Amino acid sequence: MLSFNLLIKMQIRQALKLSEQLHKVSESPQLDLELMLCHLLDKPSSYLFTWPDAELDSEIISQLEAMLERRLNGEPVAHIIGYRGFWSFDLEVSPHTLIPRPDTEVLVENALQLCQKQNARVADLGTGTGAIALALATEHPGWELVASDFVAEAAELAERNRKRLKLDNVAVVQGSWFEPHNGTYDMIVSNPPYIDPQDPHLQQGDVRFEPLSALTADQQGMADIEFISSHARNYLKSEGVLLFEHGYDQGELCRDLLKRLGYKEVDTAQDYGQNDRVTYGIWPGNRE
Repeated sequence: MLSFNLLIKMQIRQALKLSEQLHKVSESPQLDLELMLCHLLDKPSSYLFTWPDAELDSEIISQLEAMLERRLNGEPVAHIIGYRGFWSFDLEVSPHTLIPRPDTEVLVENALQLCQKQNARVADLGTGTGAIALALATEHPGWELVASDFVAEAAELAERNRKRLKLDNVAVVQGSWFEPHNGTYDMIVSNPPYIDPQDPHLQQGDVRFEPLSALTADQQGMADIEFISSHARNYLKSEGVLLFEHGYDQGELCRDLLKRLGYKEVDTAQDYGQNDRVTYGIWPGNRE
């Protein structure tokens, strides 16, 4: 049981101090507490510090206690409140998909730089919540995006996010990798599973609550990356771009793979922690 000792009456300033109890389960306990409070109060974070003496009613206190208990048991904040901020919007999340990470925004940033066309056709493989496709669609209303996921619940979730954001230039389809895709694309993006199934970090932190099928891949995490990189050549237009996220220690492997498969201008972008995170290459076109 928890030792929060929540009071019958509590001010926002007192509630914020409860983050001290979350240090054992979170790398960002203060942010976790703020997100839960903002969700319960339906207020922006600025409200918490503008009105620190505001009193929480008994219902809010009871709901906060339940949320804190779930967080202390290791459950991700995104699952507790039901959404996660990504790019310029909030996304509904569920246990059927990965929780969008800030580092995945590096993939979005590089995709926007690498494809300057006003009317590009783009595929997002393994879309999950729809984060990547929806971010690209927001920035480029003229792009046509097809976002796919093998897991039916994930595709349904991405479609709900698409509808809520009113992005009519995205089509969400269900199927494995390239199976539901037709025609060719100016760019193919993906955040595929890339963790070695034997990685001990799978038993730690928030990833314990996320689907292993979205996290792990055979061949020390490279199986899906190799499949996508190989088959993308049949779906990319001449000078089309392939861009995907990977593990911090897989940059060299990914660059070597793309070069071996015939991609040109291969390079790797680093995430906000200065780790290799996104590798890309340009497909020169079919060769005789």
